[in-house]
Amino acid sequence: MSIDTFNLFLGVMSLIALFVFIALYFVKAGYGIFRTASWGVAISNKLAWILMEAPVFVVMCVMWIYSERRFEPVIFTFFLFFQIHYFQRAFIFPLLLKGKSKMPLAIMSMGVLFNLLNGYMQGKWIFYLAPETMYQSGWLTSPWFIIGTLLFFAGMLLNWQSDYIIRHLRKPGDTRHYLPQKGMYRYVTSANYFGEIVEWAGWAILTCSLSGLVFLWWTIANLVPRANAIWCRYREEFGDAVGERKRVFPFLY
Repeated sequence: MSIDTFNLFLGVMSLIALFVFIALYFVKAGYGIFRTASWGVAISNKLAWILMEAPVFVVMCVMWIYSERRFEPVIFTFFLFFQIHYFQRAFIFPLLLKGKSKMPLAIMSMGVLFNLLNGYMQGKWIFYLAPETMYQSGWLTSPWFIIGTLLFFAGMLLNWQSDYIIRHLRKPGDTRHYLPQKGMYRYVTSANYFGEIVEWAGWAILTCSLSGLVFLWWTIANLVPRANAIWCRYREEFGDAVGERKRVFPFLY
């Protein structure tokens, strides 16, 4: 794929994300607290998360292995950062999930498709299309890399902490819904989403790439409308207890 074709691919992905962003304000993605029978056949939440997230981990591994630049310090660092996230998301996070929730196969399939495309999008740029003079060793001390790395790991840790808080809201056997109160949940009702957005904003900055920026846009397009739906649901269930909490961006939205 030439750089021009790749940029066209990025443009199409960005346009699709715009449609997704708008659509999700009208249609609630049917997983988690919004799952309904209308989404069709569903499978175990744990299995669905593994099957949905593992493909991008595998795609990045394959693309890295076949790249002649795979052991260049900056390229290898990017690879490790990305894989740390997806190893946790595909092989650790699902095993920590509690309860017997299910995910519709339709939702899982859409997630698999996006992850395959995104893995290709990130790997193609980093391992093959980026100018050879761009990611030299000096990149590791550049403001882009330092600021981006700080945001990337701050967002990752916030996401992990927020997931931990959510997992421990219920006692065994309890199926009721609760309003999270700890950590960043003091300020937003979707602190886990805020962490993930910060993380991929860091990725876009530390790689200084259009592919990273498109991934950030997809993250926002997918998570911000869902955060709005969760906020509205909490308003219905808990009323004034939600207080001044915003949806996903502290003090803003």
